[in-house]
Amino acid sequence: MEENIYEEERFKSAKNVTTVIYALYAASFIVGITCIFAIIINYIKKEDMAGTVFESHFRWQIRTFWFGLLWGVLGSISVFIIVGIAVLAADLIWIIYRIAKGWLRLNDNKEMYTA
Repeated sequence: MEENIYEEERFKSAKNVTTVIYALYAASFIVGITCIFAIIINYIKKEDMAGTVFESHFRWQIRTFWFGLLWGVLGSISVFIIVGIAVLAADLIWIIYRIAKGWLRLNDNKEMYTA
């Protein structure tokens, strides 16, 4: 019985950490630096999430950060040739989609990737 309580508490804690990270990524649209805190927490807690439903969320969050950053940099560099504005707009929409989809699946206790 104690083992079930421990597992339940571990699950709640992991879900809370994952929720906070999604919130930090979402808050980065207002306070840009929060995404830096989110990615740091992702890497610090990544091993703790191994083998849980949250492992795929961490992978999702980390990929969202790095690909969002890549496309943001490429869009910023190319903004002078007009196409950069479209790249930045697409990047913004893509990041919002990734945060929303991840948060909704987390709310349903589902993994991000299904086999």
